[in-house]
Amino acid sequence: MIELEGVPELIDPVMVAAFEGWNDAGDAASTAVAHLEREWKGEVFAALDAEDYYDFQVNRPTVFMDNGVRKITWPTTRLSVVRVGGEKPRDLVLVRGIEPSMRWRSFCNELLGFAHELGVELVVILGALLGDTPHTRPVPVSGVTSDADLARRMDLEETKYEGPTGIVGVLQEACAHAGVPAVSLWAAVPHYVSQPPNPKATLALLNRLEDLLDLRVPQGELPEDARAWQVGVDQLAAEDSEVAEYVQTLEEARDTAELPEASGEAIAREFERYLRRRDSPQGGHATADGGEGGSFRRDTPGGRSRPPKPPKPDTTESADGEDEDTSED
Repeated sequence: MIELEGVPELIDPVMVAAFEGWNDAGDAASTAVAHLEREWKGEVFAALDAEDYYDFQVNRPTVFMDNGVRKITWPTTRLSVVRVGGEKPRDLVLVRGIEPSMRWRSFCNELLGFAHELGVELVVILGALLGDTPHTRPVPVSGVTSDADLARRMDLEETKYEGPTGIVGVLQEACAHAGVPAVSLWAAVPHYVSQPPNPKATLALLNRLEDLLDLRVPQGELPEDARAWQVGVDQLAAEDSEVAEYVQTLEEARDTAELPEASGEAIAREFERYLRRRDSPQGGHATADGGEGGSFRRDTPGGRSRPPKPPKPDTTESADGEDEDTSED
């Protein structure tokens, strides 16, 4: 049972959620919400009953010592609230947890129940999936929704995905049935470096969240961590000629496909972000449907330690046909 006692009346609240598991390649999405909670000093005010939704043989509890007393932390989903300052203050309800093992519909209904009690006006769900994208280029982030009107108003893509889905897709569909506007933001993580953490993908999700909600997210050490991550992957790739060749193939494909992005909307978004950071020195109190945003691969347990060999130059079909477009909402 969720207890909302002690939660103040919220200002234009938006729910931002992420779940560890299938839709969290490189832990990019769950780390993004954890970053928001840490930077804005959010305090947990509620948690779902772990007994209702989790298989403890899959997600095991952990034991820790607290002043000499042994205690147990149960795997679950927790909620906190932070206030975004500025000229137009607003509140974010942060939801961070683990993809449930069972009773997904009840899980979503419980989340939507307290979202209604808190007056949440928009739900933003963060996700990350493995993709054929080079680590040397900006992380692609797709914004999708099943609401056609919302897609037009917020310049998002309307999801057309069909296939297996995770809790992100189920929650977004539950929001649609409940009449709650919902958006999913998906980052593509290079499948050949799927192991967490991936600070570059986390930073890309937070930047996209900034654009979507028109607020400033304190970045902390994420930019430095993202640069260090890329340098580390560069060094690993340089030690293997096959990997280096494959990365170059992905770079060429990406540059060719996204050449129009070098102008117009992409430049405008970056300039607007720069202006927000210049004019707002104080930090604020930042594949569901990857099908519309690129070719994403599933984040399978253990990930993938090495990339497949690139296709020969005269090959016109996409490699790994079955996995080519398996992203979902």
